Amino acid sequence: MHPPAPDVRWDVVGLGANAVDFVYRLPAAPAIAGTFSKMRISRQSISCGGQMTTALVACSRLGLRAKYIGATGTDDNGRRIRAELAHHSVDLADAVIHDAQNQYAVIMVDDTSGERIVLWDRDERLHLRAHEIPERAIVTARLLHVDDVDQEAAITAAQIARQAGLVVTSDIDRLTPRTADLVSAVTVPIFAEHVPTGLTGATDLETALRQLRAVHSGLLCVTIGVDGAIALDGDTIHHSPGFTVHAVDTTGAGDVFRAGFIYGTLQGWPTDRVLRFANAAAGLSCTRPGAIGGVPALPEIEALLAADLA
Repeated sequence: MHPPAPDVRWDVVGLGANAVDFVYRLPAAPAIAGTFSKMRISRQSISCGGQMTTALVACSRLGLRAKYIGATGTDDNGRRIRAELAHHSVDLADAVIHDAQNQYAVIMVDDTSGERIVLWDRDERLHLRAHEIPERAIVTARLLHVDDVDQEAAITAAQIARQAGLVVTSDIDRLTPRTADLVSAVTVPIFAEHVPTGLTGATDLETALRQLRAVHSGLLCVTIGVDGAIALDGDTIHHSPGFTVHAVDTTGAGDVFRAGFIYGTLQGWPTDRVLRFANAAAGLSCTRPGAIGGVPALPEIEALLAADLA
């Protein structure tokens, strides 16, 4: 890892969502009608997740100094997520507590495939306000990571970071009137599979990425589930296939991918190596239940990569 500059306090600062997950494991995927329209729950649990907080815990487990910027609630779930982040050495000094119910999700996991359906709710009072964005913390980081939950806050933070010369990565998984502005604000947009085609109207990802190149000169990356990831680096398309694993729960895999991507980026690795490492991290996260609970450690990822080369 490259040594940080003397004034750098954090390897990665993350601004975005946290959540507590109520996980219900089911014998099959739910259906509107028929046999699977009514099922007994196989197992249930409560665990911590959320796009940003899962990614930051994964960064911390990879040995990066991580800091969280976001709003938590005053209820038991808010206390639970704060305790979980502290347990994983994610700094919370600039996280805020709003008088609201913390974001939560109901996650239904198909025991046969590990695929999941996520139902969530977030109190509007949890939106991060402009004066709650700590510029001093952002500019003393090596990299800023944002999601698209509080888009206005993410855009503001990204602009602060870019002015300070930071790399700004992202988790962009929905289409809104501000999505294009968020894409422009970050240096490395990382998209969910449906977003590039939704933004451009293209029918395939490579065409969509090449169209986005006209408005963004940086590395463009798309996660594509079990098929891995695609990136456009300059004019070159890189496709890095996913790892074959026995999937138990895919919750949080995209967030762990982003943590792996951040780790590789901070090492200064070439794009192919960054994608392969991130895919290995994401694949391992699918082999165990939970979002934060499924985060792998660095030696596990290195072992999977070594085994894949053997």
